[in-house]
Amino acid sequence: MNIKIMKKRITTVVVGLSTILAPLTLGGVGGGLLLTSCNDFIDVEPQGVISEDLAMSQPDEMVTSAYAKLGDDWYTYPFNLWPYGDVSSDDAMKGGSGTTDTNYHPVEVWSTLTASTPDHMDELWYHFYCSISRCNRALVSLAEYGNAKLGEETTKIREGEVRFLRAHFYFKLVQMWYQVPWVDEEVYKNHTEEQTPNNQFTHEELMDKIVADFKFAYDVLPVTQAQGGRANKIAAAAYLAKCYLTMAWGDGYEASTGVSHINNSYMQEVLKYTEVVKSSSYGYLEDFGDIFLPEYKNSKESIFAVQHSDYQDDNTLYGRANWSNMLNGCWGIWSCGWDFHKPTQNLVNAFKTKDGLPMFNDYNNKTDYPIKGIPTAQKWDPRLFHTVGMPSFPYKYESQYTMTKDNSRTPNTYGYYASMKEVPQRSKGETYDNPWQAFAMNDYVLRYTDVMLMRAEALIETGSLEEARNIINDIRQRAKNSVAKHIAYAADQCDIALYPASYFQTKEQARQCLQWERRLELAMENGRYFDLRRWGIASQTLNKFFEKEKDVVYDGQTYAQYYKDAHFTPAKNEYFPLPYIQLYYVPGLYTQNKGYN
Repeated sequence: MNIKIMKKRITTVVVGLSTILAPLTLGGVGGGLLLTSCNDFIDVEPQGVISEDLAMSQPDEMVTSAYAKLGDDWYTYPFNLWPYGDVSSDDAMKGGSGTTDTNYHPVEVWSTLTASTPDHMDELWYHFYCSISRCNRALVSLAEYGNAKLGEETTKIREGEVRFLRAHFYFKLVQMWYQVPWVDEEVYKNHTEEQTPNNQFTHEELMDKIVADFKFAYDVLPVTQAQGGRANKIAAAAYLAKCYLTMAWGDGYEASTGVSHINNSYMQEVLKYTEVVKSSSYGYLEDFGDIFLPEYKNSKESIFAVQHSDYQDDNTLYGRANWSNMLNGCWGIWSCGWDFHKPTQNLVNAFKTKDGLPMFNDYNNKTDYPIKGIPTAQKWDPRLFHTVGMPSFPYKYESQYTMTKDNSRTPNTYGYYASMKEVPQRSKGETYDNPWQAFAMNDYVLRYTDVMLMRAEALIETGSLEEARNIINDIRQRAKNSVAKHIAYAADQCDIALYPASYFQTKEQARQCLQWERRLELAMENGRYFDLRRWGIASQTLNKFFEKEKDVVYDGQTYAQYYKDAHFTPAKNEYFPLPYIQLYYVPGLYTQNKGYN
């Protein structure tokens, strides 16, 4: 077995599902070092870990252990999926020191994507199944010890939380790999992980199982929880809406996905569960910029988020930092700004407005970019200045950290823009451990505006266009109100208007407005590719993007020329290939996704 050491943790990488049965440490980070061959186990009592029998007898601690896995990720296996949801799309480039910095380059060009490249996929698969193993153990512990130690009511709530967490991890797995092995508590108890194929259940059946877990959570969880960060009924409703919206468009493969495949009964489920969210105490945070500042991380906008902290908050060496985004700080601004997750010119152009409304058809005909203090006739949606760091503008609103062209690590490859949503303000400090840094930024799993856009999407597809327009205009009004507090320096460059009724006369018009709004509102939040796939337009959007972006120029500097080799192949690239090592750990157990060798 290959042991890979990454700073303050030891993690097993090249393994199969059986290694999930390794001893665990309650709390989620660290653990014992497990050495195995394919057939033999060394029977040595591990040091520094709690015995499994003792752990299983503590059901509440086992639930805590399952929660701890939510944030137990790393830049090579980020649970927020920023490489697979953004770098794979027209919103973001990989960034870094060049195309060979990390192994994510195949994700941004698609044409070289295989079962073994990027090899980071194997780590992601493994750690997702470690997370699911924590959930299964917690469910077994609750079943055996819960009522006696916690009482029947608390036990049922904890079971709902754990099934919510398991469904969350499985949603991510199916989002990535289409068909995956379903390992639940029965498989765990029977030790049949290595006899569980990935095609035991169809993609639709897997989604039904995920929905069943979320429905159980919805039925038993309270509307609010005394402890922040725990799943509640509203979070379960929001996730159910997300599942049904995903299923409503088809299975993700373009031949069986899109407008002609819409399932209206699923769309009605989206409306049902988003109504629950709409009627809750959650709501729009008043200023768009505040959503991405750590001091507002558990605001009414946040329905469910992975909780992170700074070492100063919890008196630990590193805090519960967000290590998934550790590479994504701006070069020269942060102590270790490695300049990954770089916005594209296409994304910047998408924020252009004319008379305050999007330039749907000609936004990308010409490369434009705002320069502070030099307003032009070209105006912009204010959300651009909250989302993209640009030369001449303060980085994350702070004039003492104004960006220049020197704040790009490899401008001839990845240009001059920087991502801002996932990092705090520089003056607020960082969790620093040379050569790495990390941020105390929560990872949103579900935020209120995202859910309301899901509702607007379902309203459009079921014919309620005016109600959808009202939702989208509420979101645009919030953007319009989000200038004075943080980006007053760009006020003379901003112009945004509400959609008139004439833009919502047909489903086709309304759908275009909705899809545009999702892009602008949720840009750089790790989901753009999954939206394109859901709508069945990934190949047409991305191949058009590759053709144009390879010739992009910023102030005389050409970059992104590697897109000349990029191509998205439908009937293949919609999903990622199952990792090579997983395929051959138990030969013949798993079936590779179509199109990949």
